[in-house]
Amino acid sequence: MRTDKLLAIVALCAAGAGAFAQGYPAKPIRIVVGFPPGGGNDIIARIVGAKMQEAWGQPVVIDNRPGANSIIAAEFVAKSAPDGYTLLVNATGGMSVNPVLYAKLPYDSLKDFVAISMVGSFPLVLVVHPSVPANSVQELVAYAKANPGKLNYSSGSTAFQVASEMFKQMTGTDIKHIPYKGSAASITAVIAGDVQMTIVDTPPLVPQINAGRVKALAVTSAKRSGSMPDIPAMAETVPGYEMVLWIGVFAPAGTPRDVAGKLNAEVVRIVRLSDIREKLDAMGVEPLGNTSEQMAEWIRREIAKYGPVVKAANIKAD
Repeated sequence: MRTDKLLAIVALCAAGAGAFAQGYPAKPIRIVVGFPPGGGNDIIARIVGAKMQEAWGQPVVIDNRPGANSIIAAEFVAKSAPDGYTLLVNATGGMSVNPVLYAKLPYDSLKDFVAISMVGSFPLVLVVHPSVPANSVQELVAYAKANPGKLNYSSGSTAFQVASEMFKQMTGTDIKHIPYKGSAASITAVIAGDVQMTIVDTPPLVPQINAGRVKALAVTSAKRSGSMPDIPAMAETVPGYEMVLWIGVFAPAGTPRDVAGKLNAEVVRIVRLSDIREKLDAMGVEPLGNTSEQMAEWIRREIAKYGPVVKAANIKAD
């Protein structure tokens, strides 16, 4: 093929991609969430989706596909058409923990997705049922050691299990794991007294803390959270303990660069809105908004960090 013809084809393809991006979105967008309604991922997805719909005038539908530690949802999006109309809202557990937890995962967090942007990061919170005779982490550890194997903890995702097993490992306590499907269910289990404690994400938890249905003992960040300054940091009692999670938006690999760029700009715009920042702050979430490259590098670092933790704690996929 003559060089001039080849260049003409390349130019035509580039022009076509640009035109596609200019016309995007021209139909409804689906945001897939790997957890049931009511959890942190779901809440964030609905906040972002509502603002996208408002700005672009196209319906944004939240599609909850819970199960298998968000693997079902992630695999579905990874295999969807890379046209910007099927997106994934996922978090630390699905994209940074699953790769080191499962020997065979039907998706690659870095190769099968375009990282659009992180929406926010947040510490988890250790809460206990009001009947537990402990008002601090120190008292909880003492009680657990005095009653080995008698305490249970719930977890609604692998990331929360990792956080709890880190706590057990670093405090030398014997606490039984009870898995649940999603954050809302794991919190409900504590409120009902079916389990005594959980370490879970802040978005669905803050109202329960404020209502006194659970006792908050610590946040999992290295320092106290600006949105919850009265709750001690776990590291104040357990030196070196830290686990901060994030929630972000992804598109299938192969999504046109211009479309991914438009999505990135929109998510970053949404995160910077004053009313959204107020909503995120009320949920204990620190607004982020970053580039695709920054998000991908963050995930690479976490995969390297959590691998040894999962192995040392002998965590198995439920």
